[in-house]
Amino acid sequence: MLAEALESLAAAGGTAVVTSAGTDAWSGFRKAIARWFGRGDAQREQAELERLDQTATTLQATDRAQAERARISQEASWQARIEAMLENLDEVERDQAADQLRALLTEHVPQGRVTAGQGGLAAGGKVNISAEKGSIAVGVMHGGAQISPPPKPDPSQG
Repeated sequence: MLAEALESLAAAGGTAVVTSAGTDAWSGFRKAIARWFGRGDAQREQAELERLDQTATTLQATDRAQAERARISQEASWQARIEAMLENLDEVERDQAADQLRALLTEHVPQGRVTAGQGGLAAGGKVNISAEKGSIAVGVMHGGAQISPPPKPDPSQG
């Protein structure tokens, strides 16, 4: 049985596989995690690359109604694979592998995860919203907008 810290690390690894699939980070992360699983065995590394490709295909091919279920299933599957990998190592190898996995996740996976509900705006970094020449700029707008000349001041106000 793994210590809680290693279970958390495995969970983070499973989440990283799923959240990275289909992103710009996927190619580098995919190779790095397959190398981590392979531990110097080229055949095992190739098998992991194929599993990772299957995960990416599954997540991309899933319709919106099933996307959350597929994501959860894939995260759990990869967490279990990582836990099994760590459990099959002796204590020294397990500590080394855990350190390597932590470094891999730090290097390849964005650390700040942001989400927004339907119709929301989420940003993991700086966002500038500006308007020029009488236009409107918003992050999220619920309802309509109208651009018209400002009302003329009341003559009694000066």
